[in-house]
Amino acid sequence: MAKVGYIFRAGDYAEYEADKAWMQQYGCVQVVEEPERNEETRPQWKQLLTTLRRGDELVVAKFSNALRGSSEMSKFVEYCRIKAVRIISVRDKIDSRDELFPETTASDVLYMIGALPEEVAALRKASAHIFELHRNIRLMSEGNKEKLPKSERDKQIIDMYRNGYTAEDIMLKSGCKSKTTIYNVLRRYAVRLDRGKFSVSSGLRAPRKKK
Repeated sequence: MAKVGYIFRAGDYAEYEADKAWMQQYGCVQVVEEPERNEETRPQWKQLLTTLRRGDELVVAKFSNALRGSSEMSKFVEYCRIKAVRIISVRDKIDSRDELFPETTASDVLYMIGALPEEVAALRKASAHIFELHRNIRLMSEGNKEKLPKSERDKQIIDMYRNGYTAEDIMLKSGCKSKTTIYNVLRRYAVRLDRGKFSVSSGLRAPRKKK
């Protein structure tokens, strides 16, 4: 049985040193650190899950730091249940064996589950914002004051949409004059749409109901 830690290195992660130290002191043989540029794909997280063996212990800094939504959390918990993997969340103070944090109540767990989508969205938006700041600073340092090429603008629109920005924010940043332009770009690149009057599965506007 092995103890393994996982941390997503978000740009505004002030508790990084403390959480890593907690994991090392607890006895984790390795602390996997996912770089911020991998926020969307999380390859190291996926690889870590595939290497877990029955009876291992997985320590995360916080559920909202490791997971990207309620649906992913449900699959993660079921996966660990099947493989008999112990789950420990340092900041949420949750231990699936009920040993480390005896003060944690059922209401604490339910609150964490309810707050997860909001915390994940905030983390993704903050990471995207920091990524954009770094990118803009780099462009400024290179003296590049020209408008972005169309392909770069499209990529910017897609990245911002996937990281939780509103259509208004995307319009302001990309220079698009209308929401229609934004959604045309998203549809052209087959981006999964999940807001407003747009279908989650098809990426098309939901059909109007006949009166």
